[in-house]
Amino acid sequence: MNIKQIPNKVKQTIEKYKLCSKKDKVLVALSGGKDSSSVLYLLKKFGYKVEGFHINLGISGYSERCLDSIRKLCDELDVKLHVYEMRKEQGGSMCYIRTGVQSKEKLNNCAVCGVVKKWVMNKEARKLKADKIATGHNLDDEAQTVLMNFFKGNLDLSINSKPIVGVVVDKKFVPRIKPLFFIPEDDVRTFALDKKIEHISEPCPCALDSYRIKTRKFLNTVDGKEKLNIVNNNLEMMKDKKVSSEVKYCEVCGEPSRGEICKKCKMLGSKI
Repeated sequence: MNIKQIPNKVKQTIEKYKLCSKKDKVLVALSGGKDSSSVLYLLKKFGYKVEGFHINLGISGYSERCLDSIRKLCDELDVKLHVYEMRKEQGGSMCYIRTGVQSKEKLNNCAVCGVVKKWVMNKEARKLKADKIATGHNLDDEAQTVLMNFFKGNLDLSINSKPIVGVVVDKKFVPRIKPLFFIPEDDVRTFALDKKIEHISEPCPCALDSYRIKTRKFLNTVDGKEKLNIVNNNLEMMKDKKVSSEVKYCEVCGEPSRGEICKKCKMLGSKI
């Protein structure tokens, strides 16, 4: 894809899938990387009401560099930034929380971090009265997710591999949108560099044992067009998939959950 086509492609995705409107308050989940930084840049350029949100995981050195980059980006774009400090709010870094979980249950680093971040993001977005949460998931991320679910025999979970996540409308759930859904990762990288969008290229030092990394390596051995085929075929398969409209609330924390107890509380109890 020619990087000059990226803004129009993102606009088309927003409009076709009704990701957000100009009336919506969109909270952009910022990691400091190229993808989420590009989402903030584009949504701001398109005239949407955006604010940034970052979870400072407290990973020594790395988290400081991420936050510095995010602050600079938000200053350049004149965007309000909200920072959730894991150490301050929870009394420990993500590394501390993760170690506690892994002492009792065999889960990789990214699995623990991902569950906690989703829980925090939804709860804090609701507090900030956001209408949507925008994430930096790109085409490669989505193709990886579909394959991972297939390999693990959890293909039904791929119903969330679409431009907007939130099949059930509930006052406690803030829908998540993915403006870069159809944009390949390499093109996002080139776009961010071409537009001089502030970001860091340093990978998370804790992402060493991720199943996603193994899937990414496998997927990168096939033709680039196959990633789009995987994503489009999944959208086609899932378009008529019936999902229960019943909303459950976690018995421990009260947040929306698929079961009686949410994933976060199964791992951590009432710790956060």
